[in-house]
Amino acid sequence: MSVTFELDAEVRTDAGKGASRRLRHANKVPAIMYGGGDDPVSLTLEHNKIANALENEAFYSHILTINVDGKGVKAVLRDLQRHPAKPTILHADFQRINENEKLHMHVPLHFINEDVATGVKEQGGLIQHNSVEVEISCLPKDLPEYIEVDVAELELGHSLHLSDIQLPEGVEIVALSHGDDHDQPIVSIHKTRGEEVEAEEGEEAAAEGEGEGESEEAKD
Repeated sequence: MSVTFELDAEVRTDAGKGASRRLRHANKVPAIMYGGGDDPVSLTLEHNKIANALENEAFYSHILTINVDGKGVKAVLRDLQRHPAKPTILHADFQRINENEKLHMHVPLHFINEDVATGVKEQGGLIQHNSVEVEISCLPKDLPEYIEVDVAELELGHSLHLSDIQLPEGVEIVALSHGDDHDQPIVSIHKTRGEEVEAEEGEEAAAEGEGEGESEEAKD
């Protein structure tokens, strides 16, 4: 992995809404860390530092180092609560990792070669993203920051599905383990709106023409 993330945290003993409210007023973020065979621990983080880290897409699908009172703990971000109207982080959940146990994580999809895709460059279509992330299962050492999807050969009217994704070694797509009916489309190329309107108008005109022809035959 090309990026590393470290956050400093302190163990907190006070609990409740009042305590969390005081932390937020002090520009702190209440958090919790659980899993990995140890008891859950309530933490406090600096708001600005975690907010800056969250600006990097990789933070959401990365093995993080949380320095708890000076001791580094490997973990992943599991949940994040934000204020509905303010740029404020209200709470964060972290899960400790076990190097020998597989993780289930959502990682972003990066679509490449969209501008030179056959259905776009040669056939005048538009790209439509059906998914922007995918849930995967892998060991922590195999966790990718993102997965690339090459659409260079995708044609107009066609789609790529989950099963078409070229996965890194050791990575599996969770949905595909549930059967072929979960092999959902992730990206497609369709006609532009103008072409769709023209096609609809053409079909309507053809239908009207057939109707008029039938009326003339009835008169005869």
